[in-house]
Amino acid sequence: MNYPDEITYGNKADIISTVEFNHTGELLATGDKGGRVVIFQREQESKNQVHRRGEYNVYSTFQSHEPEFDYLKSLEIEEKINKIRWLPQQNAAYFLLSTNDKTVKLWKVSERDKRPEGYNLKDEEGRLRDPATITTLRVPVLRPMDLMVEATPRRVFANAHTYHINSISVNSDYETYMSADDLRINLWNFEITNQSFNIVDIKPANMEELTEVITAAEFHPHHCNTFVYSSSKGTIRLCDMRASALCDRHTKFFEEPEDPSNRSFFSEIISSISDVKFSHSGRYIMTRDYLTVKVWDLNMENRPIETYQVHDYLRSKLCSLYENDCIFDKFECVWNGSDSVIMTGSYNNFFRMFDRNTKRDVTLEASRENSKPRAILKPRKVCVGGKRRKDEISVDSLDFSKKILHTAWHPSENIIAVAATNNLYIFQDKVN
Repeated sequence: MNYPDEITYGNKADIISTVEFNHTGELLATGDKGGRVVIFQREQESKNQVHRRGEYNVYSTFQSHEPEFDYLKSLEIEEKINKIRWLPQQNAAYFLLSTNDKTVKLWKVSERDKRPEGYNLKDEEGRLRDPATITTLRVPVLRPMDLMVEATPRRVFANAHTYHINSISVNSDYETYMSADDLRINLWNFEITNQSFNIVDIKPANMEELTEVITAAEFHPHHCNTFVYSSSKGTIRLCDMRASALCDRHTKFFEEPEDPSNRSFFSEIISSISDVKFSHSGRYIMTRDYLTVKVWDLNMENRPIETYQVHDYLRSKLCSLYENDCIFDKFECVWNGSDSVIMTGSYNNFFRMFDRNTKRDVTLEASRENSKPRAILKPRKVCVGGKRRKDEISVDSLDFSKKILHTAWHPSENIIAVAATNNLYIFQDKVN
């Protein structure tokens, strides 16, 4: 892997909170804690430099969400972007959904390289002319101008969530999408902003009886009636909207029985699923909990078919991770384009890749200290105890403030985007 690019941001508001490639991989969007969306566009291959293709440059930056205040509940609503989801491109413009804790917005990103000139009722500055001075009829013409990229909000989907939105997912029918918070999942039509349809509601009549919350939700990539959602208890429910309007009763229930020998005070916390993703084929589900990534076959509910240890060396450190609140970090996981490799983040700016075919795994580091553009990444190893080799890092010297929670994989090529706090790294397979 090598670095074609590294983009650095400055202060707290610039901490990246989501990363997402569009369906072609030509665009890459990031959202941050300051409510901004930054879109990067991939450079086209030039005839002079055949292997230069792959670099991503800033295409558009816009403020998606502003801080708000809920006067009824005396609550501040953060502007932080929780998730971005692209819609498949239908015309020259691009469309994406972005959400903070309460409000989902549909944005249109379009290019303008021509401007109209020669109005009859207005002068060149745009001021209205006196009708008495108009003696001739002019035909307006389009003149070329410098390229402008405009982002305009087309829809605002608000006032439907009591709790914080953790997921949005576009349906394969491209007419609807869902938004999920801690206790409810709502189904929206892209054309209707003032009402949504509640498809899952796990809120108990008495909130003291609450035992679990929804942590992530996603639509099946090909079947518009099927979706999954994960819970803080480490379970996954597959629901079919054809079965009933309210999907409180699941179609399939995926759960791995707990090994009694591993039971501890932290078992419930670390079994909470932070991310769930369908494979591109739609055959498998991948889930990420605190220590592992699991792959489930849709046809087998009692246990995962693959389990990958992300950072098992932290099992002895759970007490201190609980004290510094790191045990509640929500790591994401992603598939590569062919579903053969999976990637997820860890601490110390490490991220992990697991090859499902060869069962090989690698730990790589995204950091400014050891990186220069086009430098080759060296695999990193963590030493748990005993003698430490020269190229290993001790588990006691890991930096838990440097964490990779958000990653994205190009839909068809080996290009990955890794968000390390307020730095965005883009890696690609080495081009000879």
